[in-house]
Amino acid sequence: MVNLADRSSLLLLICAAVVASTLAGQERRQVHHTPAPTTHTPSHSDPLAAWMSSASKSKPNVLFLVADDLRPKLGCYGDTNMVTPNIDNLASKSVMFRQAFAQVALCAPSRTSFLTGRRPDTTRVYDLHHYWRRVAGNFTTLPQYFKNHGYIAQGVGKIFHPGHESSGNDDKHYSWNRDNFHGPDAYHSDSERHKAAYRPVDTTNNKLQDTHIADFAVNFLRDHAHNRDQPFFLAVGFIKPHLPFIFPKEYLDLYPLSKIHLAAHRTRPTAMPDIAFSNAGEIRSYLDVAATPTTTSSKIFPDDFQKTLRRGYSAATSYMDAQLGRVLKALSQYGYADNTIISFLGDHGWHLGDNAEWCKHTNFEMALRIPMMLHVPGVTANNHHFDFIDALTPGFTNNNDSRVPGPSHVTDELVEAIDLYPTLTELSGLTVPQTCPENSVHVPTCLEGTSLVPLVKQVRNISKDPHMQWKQAAFSQYERHSGQHPIMGYTVRTKTHRYTEWVHFDTHKWRGDFSQVMARELYQHSSDPYEFHNLAEVTSYSDTANQLSQVLRNGWRKTQQTYLDTLHH
Repeated sequence: MVNLADRSSLLLLICAAVVASTLAGQERRQVHHTPAPTTHTPSHSDPLAAWMSSASKSKPNVLFLVADDLRPKLGCYGDTNMVTPNIDNLASKSVMFRQAFAQVALCAPSRTSFLTGRRPDTTRVYDLHHYWRRVAGNFTTLPQYFKNHGYIAQGVGKIFHPGHESSGNDDKHYSWNRDNFHGPDAYHSDSERHKAAYRPVDTTNNKLQDTHIADFAVNFLRDHAHNRDQPFFLAVGFIKPHLPFIFPKEYLDLYPLSKIHLAAHRTRPTAMPDIAFSNAGEIRSYLDVAATPTTTSSKIFPDDFQKTLRRGYSAATSYMDAQLGRVLKALSQYGYADNTIISFLGDHGWHLGDNAEWCKHTNFEMALRIPMMLHVPGVTANNHHFDFIDALTPGFTNNNDSRVPGPSHVTDELVEAIDLYPTLTELSGLTVPQTCPENSVHVPTCLEGTSLVPLVKQVRNISKDPHMQWKQAAFSQYERHSGQHPIMGYTVRTKTHRYTEWVHFDTHKWRGDFSQVMARELYQHSSDPYEFHNLAEVTSYSDTANQLSQVLRNGWRKTQQTYLDTLHH
């Protein structure tokens, strides 16, 4: 990786304390309101306008939920084998986005992106080693924005990626009122960390980390009941189903091996360029995985071991679902359910043997597509009470529990994780930061996503605008290296295709050099949803490839402007 800590970034860091102390004043001068296109008079037929009117007078709370390495392998996303009743229950009271995408399939750059509201080429974070305030600019984060507007901002668990990439302290001095709580984990010591990727455990004497995280969040909600005059921004980041697949052994009973299915395609895609492929070094570092024989040519695991790993991922997901359910129950138990916005997302997807891939680290659909949903009391559902649904109850199935209805409001429009920042600020009645200029290094507060509020209106049939067309593309990227030179894979997802170009990356301009294209990929989702057949060099698809190449090179600004033009038609 190129050394990014240049002289200007060091000066930014030296000035950080001064910037932090004056940031609220800067925001008032630099941030401009981006209103929804139509102003409504609050009425019974327009619950969102009523909510917005109330939010402008009395700030609602925000519960920001994140799961690590979670692909949309959930009951509410159509996987009938998955037992995720609490997430499914949340989905039934939310607008659920079925085509949501992360900006990078890697924890630190993805989280940096949606928590700063800026894309990776602006944050300059592509790996697990760099901190945006050092390498790019002193950008205002999502929790920091709420903190600067009078909220108590409390982080619990994995919100920012811990380590160098959040200054070693979860961006403490900027983003939070209080220390972030991570919780102890007896199974993640240096000696235990890579013992086995698949580990059902007896938790009689040792709680898992996500249990500690849920405990802390529940206690925060209980204790905050004495300070209801100050709204909270509570961010809760669950670790699972991230590797290793450690979970209470009881959750295995939810997934008999007879119900574990393998990926539809378990070999490498045809005509796929080598640079697009990841060798899954993350999972292969675990001793049980390293000891498993693989095929010589493509290092594919035996089917029975693939089923074991997929079973572990599912059980870890169900365990995480239970901890999330405990937090949702506390929200109702302590009287916050009627004035708390809830968002939930995965930081990126995860491969489970699809196309011979494991982990993330790619530009494929499975690595970039995420679960994402948004709950606004009285808007996305009239019933905003949450019970804890225990999937370990004898005889429990998703079908016999009336508290696990199907999702009520869903959309297949393309949305991005980066869209949450403007959405949550708008729904909270705060001034929505302006769109970032081309060079925003010295602009503390601006955004590069799109508020989802107009889309929520469309999905809820609050205001059907026949002229509005939602943005037609989602943009992501992933960095590789060829020798010492960085290569960036830029990918665009439309409703029908995914198109990717791998290009040389200019580390002076922080942009891809599209005059030096190393490889291309084109997948047609109507006939190839698993992205198994690369059509980029097939002559009959050259027009499609060229058109999508132009969309990719025009970038997110052109796509966003086209959408805004229809919005204000």
